[in-house]
Amino acid sequence: MATPSKQTSFKEGYVWARQRASRFRMKRPHRSFRPTSRRDALKPLKLPGYWSFTFRVNKLLWQHKKLLLTLATIYAVFYAILVGLGSQETYTSLVESIQESGEEILVGGWNQLAQAGLLFVSVASSGLNLEITETQQVIGVILLLFVWLTTVWMLRRLMAGQKVKLRDALYNAGAPIIPMGVLAGVMVIQLIPAGIAAIGYAAADASGLLLGGIEAMLFWVAAGSLATLSLFWITSTFFAMAIVTLPGTYPFRALAIAGDMLIGRRLKVLLRLLWMAVMIIVVWALVLIPIILLDGWTKGAWEAAAWVPTVPLVVLGLTSLTSVWSSGYIYLLYRQIVDEDSRRD
Repeated sequence: MATPSKQTSFKEGYVWARQRASRFRMKRPHRSFRPTSRRDALKPLKLPGYWSFTFRVNKLLWQHKKLLLTLATIYAVFYAILVGLGSQETYTSLVESIQESGEEILVGGWNQLAQAGLLFVSVASSGLNLEITETQQVIGVILLLFVWLTTVWMLRRLMAGQKVKLRDALYNAGAPIIPMGVLAGVMVIQLIPAGIAAIGYAAADASGLLLGGIEAMLFWVAAGSLATLSLFWITSTFFAMAIVTLPGTYPFRALAIAGDMLIGRRLKVLLRLLWMAVMIIVVWALVLIPIILLDGWTKGAWEAAAWVPTVPLVVLGLTSLTSVWSSGYIYLLYRQIVDEDSRRD
């Protein structure tokens, strides 16, 4: 039997690539910096208002609060056992350092409020787990993926009118864990431009480049472009993480479907995800800052209570609740777009 020549193999590969590119252009007719014809233009996506959709998500999740709160509790317990609770010693040293540096800035109640705000930023950004090993980081990511899978598994069936038991969700929801891991790896790659921007910011701040002038302006333009690129990419990956939970769906196929869904809609969906992040930050501030003030007053009045890890426990609870709520928010946003498309068809 004659073996195919290299020229024939190259020609077949070229034809395959041309056909694939042609199919891709047919699915996505819009071209950057070119006017799109009225025939090819997609109809605008109609979504509820920001507050309206948030209330809708909260209403649905509240209807099934027993299931979701139990899931959040299980996640918090496993996270505390396998990854670890935030360090009370780290929090105490943060309090002492901020109190020493802030005594001369403000006085009275404003000083305490400013210190609580600084503590909130430090605690929310670090989680008080400053010495997590690589193994603990991997375990934390796996736990977060299981929370996502379990939340999506339950919501999909609850919205279909089925009765759901948390035991069944925990046993059955983890089937797509490997495709989810692939998508998590893709998201890490997509966040590389934002990571480069963060490293560049640290270097520019240390060198004094950000003090002003044309150099600072050029840096912010470049850093903003890199961060925007990462946000552009991960928007569809969030949706792919919901699509890949469907039986028989492969991760890169889910990415392709998510990309097709967001043609001409990516900015609107991205704004919804940024709104979700703002809501999380506001809720954390409204809960954590009063807890920090109360914890400082309590431990100032009773020195025997200094060992109680009040703030680390609250941070762990907020983390678990936020993980469940954000998973439900993104999945319901995905379902909203799917339902909108099905009504048009």
